[in-house]
Amino acid sequence: MQFKYPALLYALFLLLIPILIHLFQLRRFQKVAFTNVSFLKKVSMQTRKSSQIKKWLVLMLRLFGIAAIVIAFAEPFKASVTALNSTKETTLYIDNSFSMQANGAKGPLLNSALQDLLGQIQPKATVNWFTNNSSKKGVSVQELKEDFFNIKYTQKQLSPKQVLLKADAFFSKDETSDKRLIYISDFQKKTPFPKVSDRYKVDAVQLTSLLQQNIAIDSAYVVSNNTGPTQLIVALSATQMASTPVSVSLFNQGILSSKIAVNFNKNRKQNITFDIDTTPGFKGSITITDNGLSYDNNLYFSVNSPKKIKVLSIHTANAGFLKRLFTTKEFEYTTQDAKTLNYNLLSQQNCIILNELKNIDTSLSNALQDFSQNGGSVLIIPAIDIDVSSYNTLLRNLNLGAFERQLVQQKKISNIAFDHPLYSDVFEKRITNFQFPTLNSFYTITSQAPTLLGFEDEKPFLLGINNNYLATAAFNTQNSNFSSAALIVPTLYNIARSSIAPPKLYYTIASSVSFGVSAKLSGDEILHIKDSIINFIPPQKIKANKVVITTNEYPKSAGTFSINNADEYIESVSYNYNRDESNVVYGDVKKWDGVTPHQSINSLFDAILKNNTITDFWKWFALLALLFLIAEMLVLKFYKN
Repeated sequence: MQFKYPALLYALFLLLIPILIHLFQLRRFQKVAFTNVSFLKKVSMQTRKSSQIKKWLVLMLRLFGIAAIVIAFAEPFKASVTALNSTKETTLYIDNSFSMQANGAKGPLLNSALQDLLGQIQPKATVNWFTNNSSKKGVSVQELKEDFFNIKYTQKQLSPKQVLLKADAFFSKDETSDKRLIYISDFQKKTPFPKVSDRYKVDAVQLTSLLQQNIAIDSAYVVSNNTGPTQLIVALSATQMASTPVSVSLFNQGILSSKIAVNFNKNRKQNITFDIDTTPGFKGSITITDNGLSYDNNLYFSVNSPKKIKVLSIHTANAGFLKRLFTTKEFEYTTQDAKTLNYNLLSQQNCIILNELKNIDTSLSNALQDFSQNGGSVLIIPAIDIDVSSYNTLLRNLNLGAFERQLVQQKKISNIAFDHPLYSDVFEKRITNFQFPTLNSFYTITSQAPTLLGFEDEKPFLLGINNNYLATAAFNTQNSNFSSAALIVPTLYNIARSSIAPPKLYYTIASSVSFGVSAKLSGDEILHIKDSIINFIPPQKIKANKVVITTNEYPKSAGTFSINNADEYIESVSYNYNRDESNVVYGDVKKWDGVTPHQSINSLFDAILKNNTITDFWKWFALLALLFLIAEMLVLKFYKN
């Protein structure tokens, strides 16, 4: 027990006054003459004894009464250290990640948590609060209500360590103030619980989800894009086995294209295949319906109309085999004689092939280096007799190494890098009885670039790095039969195709991504990304034959968007939320050292209220003094001597 005015307790020394009066009272018994002396002595002794008891009783009642009055004026009370601290700082963290869409006993976890908070926070209070993607400091309850209505789900989820660090920034440096973080989340398990700072207390409410089963669309990708329909593979997952089939629907521009029923009764992961026609482009979405989280039930993707790959051959030798390879509608093939080369054409190409030039002059070498740095692809096929020095200048600039010397000896091309992206989709299996091409002379080379095709002795025939490729021998029929071998078709075809990055079906929101858009801008023209609701200008860099777009924070919602130059549509791009929240596994906040767990928001605030309550006792002591006074009066009136 503590006292508001402890100095008043010195008044208890006043209790000595009635004690002294009692001990040194001046009243004396007077002698009275009477006839029967023995009887009078007996009466005198009884009267004396009865009077002494009454006096002691009155004294004790007066002492207790005075003591009670003094203690009442000193205002005794009972309170914790927290309650006595007048400076209190409270910060509230509300988890608004997608996992909070799950239903609890009173509906979606986030909605029920916000309602409980509004019902518990005192009307005159000011609150500091933050979520995974927003924060405010020192807001009133009225502002808090408006802010709570605007809280939306987000794919961003702060880890417990990040929450503690952000909360620490809200608290002042005053070491005497009582600091408290209220942590409200479902505590989806991703990282271990960190150590809690001694600067503040952490009260945690783990919201319990009733969700037991969640089915999610994990990803989608294209596995083949040949002359037939493109195959779209969709990967799905379920947290538990389920006997009820789930319907998966494929839409193109909002129109239902196909539907498949998927069972999870034997495997929690399933892949399904759709055949789609991407020739005119495909603005697709995949949709499922389940009783779990809703954010991962949709996946948006887009496949743009394929653009022709521009291939330029710079030659002094016969380029007939190149013309035959690149006559399909997929390519726009151009040929130029090295002596009459139009340098203005270089920046407009996707892939440039140097076909058996004897030397490479400085201007061409510099132009090819710039072309490569701007994202273009270069294939170098040397002649039989070359100026090694001029070649090596370009090779070093392209990180392809350097030629050493020419060897005139017959070699067979027998080693194929089957795992390299250039050949990964060419062969169904690793072959050993292939009719390998041969050549009569080649150049030895020192290079760190990976070997794509090699001879029997593992010397390289074709190298490649950063979309730049180098052959170590001429392709002409005098030196080799490679130009008529079956292996040349996938090799040059895939080299040309690799000059344009394969189309990405979709990107992830809130992650830094860059991609090229085939567009030529002039003057003040700039690309926009838009849909029916938003329109924003992303960071972009103009290059020779494309514009490189980078997106970071925008867009904030999943969907398919159009890329426009003013009102001119160029192509589409899709964004989706990451699937990190789909894993409905939760940690146990009771195992977090240094944190006080609570069963509900209501019980949390009850505990805080109890901890901040100051119990006064002065009224009880005033009442006690009154009772002693009444008791004294009764003793004086009714107690007979």
